[in-house]
Amino acid sequence: MSSRTAKARVAVASAVAVAAATAVAVTGGGNVASAATTTFTPAADTYVDNGSTGTNYGTSGQLGVDNSPVKRIFLRFTVSGLTAPVANAKLRVHTDDVSGSNSPAGGTFRAVSNNTWSETATTWSNQPAIDGATLGTLGSVSRNAWYEVDVTSAVTGNGTYSIAITSTNSDGADYDSRESGSATAPQLVISSDTTTTPPTTTTTTTGQSADPVLVGAGDIADSGSGDTATANLLDGISGTVFTTGDNVYPDGTASQFTTYYNPTWGRHKARTRPSPGNHDYNTSGATGYYGYFGAQAGTSGLGYYSYDLGNWHVVSLNSEISKSVGSPQEVWLRQDLAANTKPCTLAYWHKPRFTSGSNHAPDSSTGPLVQALYDNNAEVIVTGHNHQYERFAPMNPSGTADATRGIRHFVAGMGGAGFYGFGTIQPNSEARNSNTHGVLKFTLHANSYDWQFVPEAGKTYTDSGTNSCH
Repeated sequence: MSSRTAKARVAVASAVAVAAATAVAVTGGGNVASAATTTFTPAADTYVDNGSTGTNYGTSGQLGVDNSPVKRIFLRFTVSGLTAPVANAKLRVHTDDVSGSNSPAGGTFRAVSNNTWSETATTWSNQPAIDGATLGTLGSVSRNAWYEVDVTSAVTGNGTYSIAITSTNSDGADYDSRESGSATAPQLVISSDTTTTPPTTTTTTTGQSADPVLVGAGDIADSGSGDTATANLLDGISGTVFTTGDNVYPDGTASQFTTYYNPTWGRHKARTRPSPGNHDYNTSGATGYYGYFGAQAGTSGLGYYSYDLGNWHVVSLNSEISKSVGSPQEVWLRQDLAANTKPCTLAYWHKPRFTSGSNHAPDSSTGPLVQALYDNNAEVIVTGHNHQYERFAPMNPSGTADATRGIRHFVAGMGGAGFYGFGTIQPNSEARNSNTHGVLKFTLHANSYDWQFVPEAGKTYTDSGTNSCH
């Protein structure tokens, strides 16, 4: 990685456990405890750069994190030899000693589930998905200094752990890699709890796990930077990712998925449940789409399927094939909804039944899908096609406000492609935006849901609310 005088550099280290060992005796309440500290350096580290998608930087002495061009750091640690539970784990990194190389953003640190990536083969094009929880964020960093992030939630004992560092700031940071030498290499410092006398017995009530999250958008990846901005948002949001079609432009070819979609939203592929759009079908049979997503896209050529998240039944449909009354898709949908035992239902596809967009009119051909969902008391429909965001009040299939059984419709076509304008504002349209890329996040409670428009970095538009299930 070339040196830069305007951006901070941070150290990331090399592989093997370095023995440490400090014992601290603590007394109180009749208990005697000690904490053994062990320091590990990375088994592997590298970074990727979307300005050079096929280049590997695994042997570089520094690692860059940035948003212009987009750079991401990957670290992997092998933790072994622990004989007691982990009490605390901190990832320590050291900024490079380059005059004037301060940065306002040291980066966001996230867990990565894939531990098989290669230090000497990983590039932007084949980088692992950054799919784990956010562990911490560094603000302003200065040259030639140590910084640390608490990663206790991710490092639970002996094992292999991968951590990624990303940034949404165009004045990013550079870190020394394990190749820079042991003096400034990154460190994973683990303190183990070796209590010798059990503490007083306490009663612990286990809280319920967090409600599931469904997050996504449509009209996503092309040669611009909008999909990079929205993929960066997904980096910080856990849960299942949905897409509302037109995943890649202009024609949904296999090479366009590799070139445009994979480097951005593709790093969340393992947790994505997509739907196709008309641009995906510009390639005959949408073979690029089905080939890229595989079984995650449902049966090839059909593209409709369902799954459950907590108390919610979620249905992904295909607006690009027959959906008339009595069509295989409409019959399947009614059978699927009849068999559903969950109290709440959300569906998504590409072409909207209701929209105020000026480029694409409301698509009445999706009416039978809306009717089937209404007949089975669904709560939410999310679509795309028009490159903007719009939220409607709950409505019946005719578009009349219906506070009792109505379905709330969203147009979430703000995933990255160029914006469209609004035309005649349709009845019951409650919120609109056509200049902010973002993602639509649903938190799915047991008998209700929250929605939130999460804007790209640097933008302020947002929209949020809550509704009960029927």
